[in-house]
Amino acid sequence: MTKFLFIAFGVVCVILGAIGIVLPVLPTTPFLLLAAFLFYRSSPEMYRKLLENKVFGKYISNYFNNEPMPVSQIIISVASIWIGLGLTFYFARLPQWVVVMLAAIGLSVSIYLSTRCKKRIRKKI
Repeated sequence: MTKFLFIAFGVVCVILGAIGIVLPVLPTTPFLLLAAFLFYRSSPEMYRKLLENKVFGKYISNYFNNEPMPVSQIIISVASIWIGLGLTFYFARLPQWVVVMLAAIGLSVSIYLSTRCKKRIRKKI
């Protein structure tokens, strides 16, 4: 029974992580990491499929191995966050406290992503 629940919650986490790719206020990373944990504990096959997935696999592997993100990926991610938030602020009639909270979340995620950047190493000539 536990195995079934772990797999079911893992699938839900993958779905939420996928939605988080396009919704700036829903985090992707925690859901994918939780899905990886749940699959690891319940189904080696599902875990392997998640790590070999074209969209999520490299992202999760890089995170587990503490590898930095390419600069282009960070730029795209941060731009997507702020475009999504900007559209939300423009079209939605949100209370001011919600706008401040969303902006704080967007800023926090942007700062975090900027710390995951590959450092450029200059070659000595």
